[in-house]
Amino acid sequence: MKKIVPLLFLFLITEVLFAQQIELSNEAEISVLTIGAGTSLNDAFGHNAFRIKDPSNNLDKTFDYGRFDFEAPNFYLNFARGKLNYSLGTSNYYDFLSFYIRQNRAVKEQSLNLTQSEKQKLYNFLVNNYKPENRDYLYEFFFDNCATKIKDVTNIALNNTITFNEPKDFKQETFRTLIHNNLNKNTWGSLGIDVALGSVIDRKATPEQHMFLPENICVFFENATIKNNSKPLVKKSKVLFTQKNAFKASNFLSSPLFIFGVAGLLILFITYKDHKNKKQSKWLDVFLFGITGIIGMFILLLWFATDHTGTHQNYNLLWAFALNIFMIPLLLKKTTHQWFIKYLKLLVILLCLMSLHWLIGVQVFAIGLIPLLIALFVRYIYLIKFFNK
Repeated sequence: MKKIVPLLFLFLITEVLFAQQIELSNEAEISVLTIGAGTSLNDAFGHNAFRIKDPSNNLDKTFDYGRFDFEAPNFYLNFARGKLNYSLGTSNYYDFLSFYIRQNRAVKEQSLNLTQSEKQKLYNFLVNNYKPENRDYLYEFFFDNCATKIKDVTNIALNNTITFNEPKDFKQETFRTLIHNNLNKNTWGSLGIDVALGSVIDRKATPEQHMFLPENICVFFENATIKNNSKPLVKKSKVLFTQKNAFKASNFLSSPLFIFGVAGLLILFITYKDHKNKKQSKWLDVFLFGITGIIGMFILLLWFATDHTGTHQNYNLLWAFALNIFMIPLLLKKTTHQWFIKYLKLLVILLCLMSLHWLIGVQVFAIGLIPLLIALFVRYIYLIKFFNK
């Protein structure tokens, strides 16, 4: 073991030095790989990587900007604050391809139409960017991720001479719609995104901004041209692996719409029983005010206490009203103040405003919340009548 460690260290040093000194041959090819969606939420949007292939130099590697370290100090705190570092990583091409084939994820390859000097410039940039002091970057879901880095690095190699033409039948979409196109709206992942992200993502993305999604890197690169000579950016494309049909079990019984539907019916039933018996189920109101208040606090923190750009102007605060958590003591009193009844009327008005925001397109909300919102509306109306006696 003592002999192996120095040899391994020497091998790694030699590999790095060799990588820095390589002059690509005329046989070298640089391509962009696009990986299809996976089964988990963090894989749902796909992935991109560069492939550098040069038989003369026995080189066939991938570079991708999608690496992160779960073991890094304060990982989850940094993620919540919008201060999570991602890294540039490199792999042997066949190891990279085999990994995604095992995951049954589609893989496409687009060979770039670059001159020899442009290939060398792009490769040198990646090698330099892979140095420990350069490889980390501050991840931003919409504007600085594994897909946008592919666009940016290619633009650097071509001195910003790429024209990204709109694909055939292109339709300009909002950021939220582009996310929904890759997710089932009635999933917990989609609900979490719709609750956490604000109305800023309900504006339409520019055509180039559509490339925050890996699949759109593939689509826009296929239609891109180089300004100097109007030649296509991609000279050839091929499918390396086609996803095999995978059976997807129906999970409606565990979906947000079903769960909140059951919860909403339970709230309505308890409210009906309260009305019939002329009483208040205080435990229910404490729970509803507590959970909506906590979610509201969370939304406020995402908006004002983090660097996330997509969490601003979040009108989920109209139903998840942060002040609710401070009203819990009033729910437990035998008599209530007149101003608290006005507060309950305000909650009803806020729910109406939320519906208006949804109808006119200011912000799109999670469909799974609909049963809960209806139940909250009815419960607030009942409490107003109950305390007005």
